[in-house]
Amino acid sequence: MSADDKPRLLSGGNPQIPKGDGDAPVQAYIAAMPGWKSAFGRRIDELIVQAVPDVQKAVKWNSPLYGMGNQTWFLGLHCFTRYVKVSFFKGAALDPVPPGPSRQKEVRYLDLHENNALDEAQFSDWIRQASQMPGERM
Repeated sequence: MSADDKPRLLSGGNPQIPKGDGDAPVQAYIAAMPGWKSAFGRRIDELIVQAVPDVQKAVKWNSPLYGMGNQTWFLGLHCFTRYVKVSFFKGAALDPVPPGPSRQKEVRYLDLHENNALDEAQFSDWIRQASQMPGERM
């Protein structure tokens, strides 16, 4: 890949990846995440696939989305300058509820910073729970 082929980083370091369905655009996004965020992105993707082996993937609006088909999604990722935001689209219904509030009634966030330790057991449980709920159509 030449320097011209590399994805452009948008505000906050979010990779600009063409929208697309499937694993390939998600992996391109993860590979383009700057610095430590790429390793976090790979691990998040691995945990999602382990928890929900038949998960559907896509990139829309420069964010990887994970869902259960019919273009409905339960989770999204987005890079910001100092953290990676995991969006649980029906997060208010998860037990326990993820810590990050939202202006949207059902959405909850998990912000992952460079020096955070991800509670992988809790995260995987949230993934399993979220995958069993009706997804968000986008």
